[in-house]
Amino acid sequence: MAETSSPAAGVAPPSPASADAARYRVADRAPGRWSERLLAWNTILVLLLAAVVAVNATLSPYFLDVYNLSDATFNFSEKAIVALAMALLILVREIDLSVAATMALASLAMGFAAEAGAPPALLVAVGLGVGLACGAVNGALVTGFGLPSIVVTIGTMSLFRGIAQVILGDQAITRYPPAFQAIGQGYVLDWPPVPVSLALFLGIAAVTGVVLARTPFGRRLYAIGNNPVAARFSGIRVDRIRFLLFLLAGLAAGLASVLLTARIGSTRPNIALGWELEIVTMVVLGGVSIAGGSGSILGVVLAVFVLGLATFGLTLVNVPGIVINIALGLLLVVAIATPIVIRRLMPGLAQRS
Repeated sequence: MAETSSPAAGVAPPSPASADAARYRVADRAPGRWSERLLAWNTILVLLLAAVVAVNATLSPYFLDVYNLSDATFNFSEKAIVALAMALLILVREIDLSVAATMALASLAMGFAAEAGAPPALLVAVGLGVGLACGAVNGALVTGFGLPSIVVTIGTMSLFRGIAQVILGDQAITRYPPAFQAIGQGYVLDWPPVPVSLALFLGIAAVTGVVLARTPFGRRLYAIGNNPVAARFSGIRVDRIRFLLFLLAGLAAGLASVLLTARIGSTRPNIALGWELEIVTMVVLGGVSIAGGSGSILGVVLAVFVLGLATFGLTLVNVPGIVINIALGLLLVVAIATPIVIRRLMPGLAQRS
């Protein structure tokens, strides 16, 4: 059973070494008591999602309209696809802050290909290929030269975004064929209306969740995230797996770029600007530890819908964008802090009772 006790009064605070050791405690059974189940991260996210739906439905009679909800998913499905790959990277103690800039570079390449008369299938291949190449650059710099991923991807974020801005300037590329735009604007089902981007997100989430929770590869990711040195001595090819995850993040950014470019029908230098922070927020709110080693895809999926529907509901009642950002920031802080505070208070309350 995982230990959750906090230092008693008068006892010296834990040393950095003991605090670091606590990070690697592994629960040997699932939560059993009602308090443990209630404080499970995914349970909190489900309650949060129910609260978001209830409040928004009260504020606006248009919130629960199935067509409105379907259209709302267009605004977060592309980010959600990248968040799935980002979750795996953060799980192994890495991060890729260049994903939004990768999307801009991939969109630029697709724009040039469209102006040259490329068919839709080739445009998709170009977008995915550029994303894969950007992921390979990040992966090679991190695993080949041992550089910190946060430093590398901040640099490539500026590099990729800068290339797109220098080449495009204040211009935009808008000559995309209708068949290509149908990829980002179309539906796989008329009733209930399911957009292509949402179907792709849910399908990729299902596959990723099964791989992470039910396969040896998924267990290797948790092992690397908890202790990469021990994982290496256990025979796990840590650098190879990290490189593959950077490739996956680049590929996800390429796919998101295809969907976004097709949806808006244009390439602009500021496309997806600032999305990397929203994507990291989805992952962290989903319960994936920024220190690595813990988290689940189900949590990320729930966080995606919490943030997406909260934003949609506030937009319906004409809340300004800056206020929405403040509200979502508070939501993130409260959601993360509340279970931590309750867990620290519970031992003290139990001793007094």
